[in-house]
Amino acid sequence: MTRGPTMGTKDQTRSLPRGLRLAAMAGAAALTLTAGLATPLDPAPRQARAADDGKKVLTVAVAQSVDSLSPFLAVRLLSTSIHRLMYEYLTNYDPKDNHAIPGLATEWEPSPDKLTWTYTIRSNSKWSDGERATAEDAAWTFNKMMTDDGAATANGSYVGNFKKVTAPSPTKLVIELKKPQATMTALDVPIVPKHVWEKVSDFSEFNNDKSFPVVGNGPFVLTGYKADSYVRLKANKSFWRGSPKFDELVFRYYKDQDAAVSALRKGEVSFVAGSPSLTPAQAASLQGAENVKVNDAPGRRFYALATNPGAKAKNGEKFGDGHPSLLDQRVRNALFKAVDRKAIIDKVFQGHAVEGEGYIPPRFSQYFWKPSGSQKLTYDPAEAARMLDQAGYKKNGDGKRVGRDGKPITYRVLCHATDPNDKAVGKYLQEWWGELGIGVRLNCLDNVTDPWLAGKYDLAFDGWSVNPDPDFVLSIHTCGALPATPKDTGATDNFICDKKYDELYARQLAEYDPAKRADIVQQMESRLYDLGYMNVMAYPNAVEAYRTDQIKSITTMPAKAGNIYGQDGYWSWWSAVPAQSSGSSDSASSTGVVAGIVGGVVVLAGLGVFAAMRRRSTAEDRE
Repeated sequence: MTRGPTMGTKDQTRSLPRGLRLAAMAGAAALTLTAGLATPLDPAPRQARAADDGKKVLTVAVAQSVDSLSPFLAVRLLSTSIHRLMYEYLTNYDPKDNHAIPGLATEWEPSPDKLTWTYTIRSNSKWSDGERATAEDAAWTFNKMMTDDGAATANGSYVGNFKKVTAPSPTKLVIELKKPQATMTALDVPIVPKHVWEKVSDFSEFNNDKSFPVVGNGPFVLTGYKADSYVRLKANKSFWRGSPKFDELVFRYYKDQDAAVSALRKGEVSFVAGSPSLTPAQAASLQGAENVKVNDAPGRRFYALATNPGAKAKNGEKFGDGHPSLLDQRVRNALFKAVDRKAIIDKVFQGHAVEGEGYIPPRFSQYFWKPSGSQKLTYDPAEAARMLDQAGYKKNGDGKRVGRDGKPITYRVLCHATDPNDKAVGKYLQEWWGELGIGVRLNCLDNVTDPWLAGKYDLAFDGWSVNPDPDFVLSIHTCGALPATPKDTGATDNFICDKKYDELYARQLAEYDPAKRADIVQQMESRLYDLGYMNVMAYPNAVEAYRTDQIKSITTMPAKAGNIYGQDGYWSWWSAVPAQSSGSSDSASSTGVVAGIVGGVVVLAGLGVFAAMRRRSTAEDRE
């Protein structure tokens, strides 16, 4: 979206809006509160390395605010990352190579016809209020999403094919499907405690942000939150995989990314994630700084331009005010032939990114797709001008392209006020499209959600963090993701609805053979590319930094060259070892990671093709 905005979670958290899903890529609004300032839950100024009571605190500076602390609503990368810390999912992803390993479920097995999946729920997971986590909690979570539209806001696509979910015993969960579903070892849905959440009356409004601590069973427990300021969590000492080594974890929001970098230099924060990454200049300024390590690795997200295809709801009602010329595929393709991707990589990202092509980043090599030579929209301004002429959008005597109404065309481009990349690329668009005779008006906002959901834009900077299983980011472009009515919030990214794409989506979801499924996914990417509603310009690196005098070691994902912030799992913050930690603590942390991975391998050994389906290359990245 990710769930977003620099989206995301879901965990994909995504980059752009979509209702609640909307802000994932966004930098978001806020407060320039630094980590050293006093707050209601932290009355005394202090540095990040240790609290006055001796507790070890890991403070993460982020450039995105929380959209919701309800796992049923949240889609932003920050929010879904926090939910991975608060709640267990049925399965997790191996931090080395992304294959499925145990989470709340210790093992799983499909029936011969693949229509019934049985999960064994672990008996050693407890909710933070002392009650045992059981299969009934998982069954209740899924059933609530199946029967309550509000509860299905963020993750409804995962249960749309579910027929029945039951819990015959505390350790047995049974999910019956309407037809085969390839994502059954990749259900990125936080499992919540039934005895707490069954008291909620309106899931579309409940944000889970008024009563603390919040009951969970993940490696951390949420203890405090202030909108556009901070999220505070404490280590869950009874977490089944072992307690984190830091006593507290704080995500502190900075609207000004330079201020966040400055706070890292001063030791006021332990880690800087960026918006969603550090700029090349910021990264360069930190290279060689004392006690600072810069992590620059392939990312898990894409950076794109999305066009308004004519916002509409499932009931067929149209809304918004997108420019009518963008309904013409020839115009969309012409615009994108006038975008110099190489210049964006070289001049904006300064090499800290890979040129964009298909919808899935190259980090996920199984699904990565490139357009053929004849299909590719290569940079060719002269050809772009000819395409616009052929489409009937010609220049007037003043050199301005005019629409069907005879008025000069000026496109409104939504951008995130907190993301310097949006502004920099926006200036290039003004230059490139200006040469075509088209005006560009940048609309840079702290909150892009409202105009995005209302369809009141022509183009927008978009981006999502992609999960190892791409189903979620594929689902947000289906007709089923549209809002029910213009007044509702759907799961859609930018209102795309295409029958052929939907047919391909249904086929990939039902295909268990990894190679065949990957081929269908690539056909979907080809379709999206040809439609021209989404132009992927770059795959940004994950560029982040941390204090080595506060964090001795931390797990990247994938292990050889991966990101720390916004992982598909909780590995980074759970594994982080304080710099002052003893050798025995270091050993315990490392052993915990290895034990969890080995355990997953043993459980998965007999699953054959199903385990293979979850494996991904570690050579590439995303954000």
